[in-house]
Amino acid sequence: MKKLMILLVLVILFTASCNMPQGEPGQNLSMTQVAQTLTALTSATPFGGFGLPTTTTTPPGLPTLTPFPTLPPVTNTPLATATSNCNIAQFVTDVTYPDGTIVAPNQAFVKTWRFRNAGTCTWTPSYAVVFSSGNSMNGPATQALTGNVNPGQTVDISVNLTAPASPGDYTGYWRLRDGAGVLFNQFYVQIKVQTPATATNTLPPAIAQVVLNSLGGEDGYVTSGGTVFAFPNVGDTADEQGAEAFVNFDMSVIPAGATITKVVVNFSDYDMLGNPWGLADGCLRAYSQNYGTVDAGDYVGGSPTGAYIRWCGAGELSSTFEVPDMKTLVQSAVGSSRLSLRLQFKAPNPNGNGIGDMVRFGTVKLTVAYQ
Repeated sequence: MKKLMILLVLVILFTASCNMPQGEPGQNLSMTQVAQTLTALTSATPFGGFGLPTTTTTPPGLPTLTPFPTLPPVTNTPLATATSNCNIAQFVTDVTYPDGTIVAPNQAFVKTWRFRNAGTCTWTPSYAVVFSSGNSMNGPATQALTGNVNPGQTVDISVNLTAPASPGDYTGYWRLRDGAGVLFNQFYVQIKVQTPATATNTLPPAIAQVVLNSLGGEDGYVTSGGTVFAFPNVGDTADEQGAEAFVNFDMSVIPAGATITKVVVNFSDYDMLGNPWGLADGCLRAYSQNYGTVDAGDYVGGSPTGAYIRWCGAGELSSTFEVPDMKTLVQSAVGSSRLSLRLQFKAPNPNGNGIGDMVRFGTVKLTVAYQ
């Protein structure tokens, strides 16, 4: 296009020069001007091929694009750590004086709550119940727990209180405290104090219940040859030695002076080796024996009498049932630290078949109800 423009200008100039007179003054000046004009045309800045200015426009109707915002850098934030479940007390019931019980002014009473240890830590005597807020009703500021409460066990916690002298509604808040001084689980007692003429308290005697689990660290068995093992197995061994099992229960969770109302036995956590029910008369028996630490001298030979429990077959051993004689035995152990049992098959034992015939126990349980 540029060349075409130059050619067009040259044609116009040539045509014009043909009509101009020759040798007239000013001819050199006109040719100079023509040369300058050509120079200007050839040096002109092109624009889009035609010398027009370049513009940028947005077609009508189209929205203006907005740049995406810059995203923040991705970070890996850890999840919150779960709360420790060491100390958890699950409220079960008000054993005595439920909320709103009417008492007389200055009346002394014992408030008892029942809790289940729903945590993973054993409550020891270093744990305590402490007054938190409200009306203390002359209760102790701090009272240590008695005995151990293992995870899963229930326990009754009691405090001695005295009702205020003036009529009205009163509430006292208490908490549990572990051995390190950490408080957990708040609970309360709530009473109505009225004059003796209107005060009534018709609650039936309180019934408490606790599950005694055998203490694995104190259990074991002894053979007739005097060898002691750490597991409560009973029957005979492959080398024809009799085996007697020993199990211990912690009695400290039952208050001294309690009256035992029922005992349910559960020895269903077991497996068998060989055929122990083929030994002697085929019946396994439980005897009372305060053995302390299991040793060779705890083995009892012959055919002893005075068994408190008897199982004749796997069906009976797998069942859970109440044993009146065990209620008598547990009652005799109230106030002591341990209840101990010896498990054995009556003689003649072993059976001489050269095979180990045993009942091998895991955790055995006594469910004890008391007042």
